[in-house]
Amino acid sequence: MIKYDPHIWRSTFFALRGTMVQAIVLRSVFVTVLATVVTMVHFFVVPLSIATTMNVHGIVSTALGLLLVFRTNASYDRWWEGRKLWGAIVNTCRNLARSAVVHLHDTPERLDKVMRLVRAFPPAATHLLRNKQWSEPALFSAADSTRHLARTHPPLAICTALSEELKEAHRARQVSDIVFTALDADCHQLVDCIGACERIHKTPVPFAYVVHLRRALVIYCATLPLALIGTFGWWNLLIVYLVSYILFGIEEIGVEIEDPFGDDENDLPLEQISETIDRNVRAFGEKH
Repeated sequence: MIKYDPHIWRSTFFALRGTMVQAIVLRSVFVTVLATVVTMVHFFVVPLSIATTMNVHGIVSTALGLLLVFRTNASYDRWWEGRKLWGAIVNTCRNLARSAVVHLHDTPERLDKVMRLVRAFPPAATHLLRNKQWSEPALFSAADSTRHLARTHPPLAICTALSEELKEAHRARQVSDIVFTALDADCHQLVDCIGACERIHKTPVPFAYVVHLRRALVIYCATLPLALIGTFGWWNLLIVYLVSYILFGIEEIGVEIEDPFGDDENDLPLEQISETIDRNVRAFGEKH
């Protein structure tokens, strides 16, 4: 995710990195070429200009604007929900580490494994959401019942291993019933968070909506000269390019942020969040 100062216009107005320019420029050129064909037919073959009283583009633009607003809002809701979920992961990992340090300080070996599991959860979740192989099999011994699960769903395996460690601590009377219940609830919270992230990651905006919106955008921009050519002549091509640039840009922003867990420049900084959790958990361990 790109960090910037929203108070400094020059750092955003002239920016290229993280913008949609590269993705939409060819699309804008494409519809402008179509508009050029329409304009040439109008001037050299047969007039195609639509009378002002028959101009339906003004009516269609309202519906198209509503479609674009819904698309962008739906994508931003997904982006913001993803950020809240990772905020919950941060807090839950901190709570697990804090409670483990307090209640398991008399069993250093068990405490060390719990802390390593907590530190491993964020990078494991990151790899899962980015469809990458997690490379920490050494965290589980060959005897662990979660070793096989770690190859298919590392975050779930980590939470299962945490619950097993906590159960053993409870069985050895190292933690009370209330403490065990609270710690296991944090494991449940981590599972809920990664499940909600997977729901966002694996459920795109409905296909029919995306197809209809994109077809409507292309048809609207390509036929826009019919409404403009009578007033602006050849200058309508510049207007078509600018309008298509704005509309395609809005649509592409929705595409960019609808899955906030990828590697795009506008996606969530999962590595930085994971590093923050790792530093916090390490700090708990160093103090005890």
